Amino acid sequence: MPDRAPQPVDRQLPTDEARDLISLVRDIAQREIAPKAAEEEDAGRFPREIFNLLSESGLLGLPYDSEYGGGDQPYEVYLQVLEELAAARLTVGLGVSVHSLACHALANYGTKEQQVEHLPDMLGGGLLGAYCLSEPASGSDAASLRTKAVRDGDDWVLNGTKAWITHGGVADFCTVLARTGGEGARGITAFLVPGDSEGLSAAVPEKKMGMKGSPTAQVHFDGVRIPDGRRIGEEGQGFAIALSALDSGRLGIAACAVGVAQAALDEAVAYATGREQFGRPIADFQGLRFMLADMATRIEAGRSLYLTAARLRDAGRPFARQAAMAKLFCTDTAMQVTVDAVQVLGGYGYTADFPVERYMREAKVLQIVEGTNQIQRMVIARHLAGPESR
Repeated sequence: MPDRAPQPVDRQLPTDEARDLISLVRDIAQREIAPKAAEEEDAGRFPREIFNLLSESGLLGLPYDSEYGGGDQPYEVYLQVLEELAAARLTVGLGVSVHSLACHALANYGTKEQQVEHLPDMLGGGLLGAYCLSEPASGSDAASLRTKAVRDGDDWVLNGTKAWITHGGVADFCTVLARTGGEGARGITAFLVPGDSEGLSAAVPEKKMGMKGSPTAQVHFDGVRIPDGRRIGEEGQGFAIALSALDSGRLGIAACAVGVAQAALDEAVAYATGREQFGRPIADFQGLRFMLADMATRIEAGRSLYLTAARLRDAGRPFARQAAMAKLFCTDTAMQVTVDAVQVLGGYGYTADFPVERYMREAKVLQIVEGTNQIQRMVIARHLAGPESR
């Protein structure tokens, strides 16, 4: 089969600076990320050096204020960067999305003093973040979390366990949601916790079907003491902060999903145009041509959906419903497209000699993280029909 390189996505970008940024990302992805992705995922190796490179290149704080080391980029540009990174390796694309999510609380709700002290290192100083909301017994029902923070003079003492934490055990800082008051959403407060805090530890990473290079682990807080100066926002404001972050985080997952789907389509097209049966390329057969056309159409629709939501966010308009729609549609698309890519490659698609089986395994988790797709449907329905009656 001929070595057919996929054509880069023809992107609609608002500025020449954004076009240069995408060119930089593609260069890093092609030189540093994609060539080692399959081998390192198979070995379960976390590519910390890649995140260091992205930080040095100014790519870990793109949607944040340049005053604190960010990139001053609109979300529509930042998300397309995520898509490019995820197409090269989902561990990297999703890792950047999670890091951005971990920075959201301080960047949007922290005091000026907190932002000056912490944000430069978080956005461009080589640090990597984790977002600690879910717990073993509170996933979709995040308002029922049990990790506690108890006031002790000028400090807070944290006790509890967080679960399904991306970068658990390797993060330099954690944004932690903990209970400081009564039951329910109003009793939750946000904190910025250093990753090397005494009493903070991580369990052995989960053994997953995909994204083996990205550590996902329980994180334990055993008498972790932090000063009140690391409390983000007001006491009891934490759940509102978390929901605000998740609206943006869902767009990050949507962009990553489109990246994985695009990578799978590129592989399927390259294979179908190079593989011959019955004396001609299998791409000549109508059944396969239609399958490729449907895959491409779903990807283009997903990309348009997440960009529409991003542009609403950039304009300061409500975007929660569109973010949920984008997360739902794009991740379902990634699952369908990767399954179809395996089918296009036939028996070869089921082997580790080609990357589409890895894409299929990775796509599945995107339907689960940042709120399952069932939760996204609930969010969308509430916007349409109001809250459920009790």
